[in-house]
Amino acid sequence: MYTSAKPYFYGTGRRKKSVARVRLYPGSGAVTINGRDIDDYFGLETLKLIVNQPFGVTDTVGKFDIVTTVKGGGFSGQAGAIRHGVARALVNADENYKAALKRAGFLTRDPRMKERKKYGLKAARRAPQFSKR
Repeated sequence: MYTSAKPYFYGTGRRKKSVARVRLYPGSGAVTINGRDIDDYFGLETLKLIVNQPFGVTDTVGKFDIVTTVKGGGFSGQAGAIRHGVARALVNADENYKAALKRAGFLTRDPRMKERKKYGLKAARRAPQFSKR
């Protein structure tokens, strides 16, 4: 595993209820999430692609190892949070990546959140079932 003596680039990513703390180490492209390999952590291939999208935009595929801890939310939100954190860490690594990542929309925090439940309703907008009698 990685020690804190090795230099790394840090970025915090957020989406929905998920918060990801991402560290990028110069390496071969290994991805570790909460101490587990990406293949063990995410079952869906699309979620793995989401995590690696910033590397494709900046042409840095296989140049960094990702070590991240992510908390809260579901798998989709966590993948989005990791992508946001990776993009921020890449900007810390090289300021020249900022324009490409911003154009792709990876530096923008997705503001969409769950709508709160309202009183008199069963969910945010779901009304109780109507019955004539």
